[in-house]
Amino acid sequence: MPYSPFSPFEHENLAPRRRRFRTIPVRTLVPNIITLLALCAGLTAIRLAAEGTLEWAIYAIVFAAVLDGIDGRVARLLKGTSRFGAELDSLADFVNFGVAPCVTLYFWGLHEIKSAGWIAAMVFAIAGGLRLARFNVMIDDPNRPPWAGNFFIGIPAPAGAITVLLPVYVQFLGLPRLGFVAPATLVYTLAIAFLMVSRLPVFSGKRVGTRVPPDLVLPVFVGVVLFFALLIAYPFEVLTIGTVIYLASLPLGLLSYRKYVRRDAEAQARAADSAKPSDRLVDRSADTGTLAPDKPVLPFDSDDEQPTRH
Repeated sequence: MPYSPFSPFEHENLAPRRRRFRTIPVRTLVPNIITLLALCAGLTAIRLAAEGTLEWAIYAIVFAAVLDGIDGRVARLLKGTSRFGAELDSLADFVNFGVAPCVTLYFWGLHEIKSAGWIAAMVFAIAGGLRLARFNVMIDDPNRPPWAGNFFIGIPAPAGAITVLLPVYVQFLGLPRLGFVAPATLVYTLAIAFLMVSRLPVFSGKRVGTRVPPDLVLPVFVGVVLFFALLIAYPFEVLTIGTVIYLASLPLGLLSYRKYVRRDAEAQARAADSAKPSDRLVDRSADTGTLAPDKPVLPFDSDDEQPTRH
């Protein structure tokens, strides 16, 4: 019998061990499934725009925006937030709110001005990607004040996608399409792209709706049902009015942000003023060699007189 360094009873230990992966809770899968559904809606919007069915392309983009607003709240509600979900959400947002709107705008009217229209569409998509990258970097900033969570820096990608499609909404309302519409849409697209990558503070709305008073539960239900009923019955009217109101509210976000900054500056100034007297006392005592006035001075606390012990 050949010599073996292993005992015949150790054959089971020599078999390769399978690596057991940790089970994933279902609560972490639900937000990612919603994000993937939104991504499917965005990709479908690109296909519908290429086929010329622009109305359904807009519906798909709006549906993706609704799902994007749900997945984050569901993740926080179920405590299923993860780094993977955040990265997946950013990639889906670039397709849904960067690529899909610019393709829709190009096939709608920007193709009439040829290369200039395509450049404007690309600039909007690139601005959406830059906006999302900056958001991912700034969200981990430890120096942000607590109130900064009430604001976005620049128009967020979903709002930018809904806002940039305003010329398409207006046409579907039945207004005539004149010759200057395409150049005006080009300028408008570049303006929205600039607002997305700008430093303009915009209300986030993330902390709105976390708590509802008991007496407002039924009115909130009625308001949400009424809004979606109007959106389904009069989609382009609701989208047009909502876009105009959103653009008109941008200066309010800037004023509110400056109020928070001014309040922080005043608080720091008050803290500095309250700390100045003690600093002055310490400096004066260090310069003159005397004790600070807040400490009682005894008769024998001089250099030439010491207490005598009897």
